[in-house]
Amino acid sequence: MTDGRSASGVPALPGWRVIVSDVGRLWASREEPFALAAEEAGALRTVDGDDAAELAAAVAEQEHRAKEVS
Repeated sequence: MTDGRSASGVPALPGWRVIVSDVGRLWASREEPFALAAEEAGALRTVDGDDAAELAAAVAEQEHRAKEVS
């Protein structure tokens, strides 16, 4: 789909696996671990959000943290 969502309505976040909980909360887990330095700098491999925008922002923050140390 062109709005950043898959056919199932789950947000598409390349490199991240998105999970919808049974109560509708969104979670994303990075498919590849961050480098150790990124993890030590606080980059989290799994994040959550109340909606697609919040989840995308959480993912972007983790990717930003990881890039700061690389």
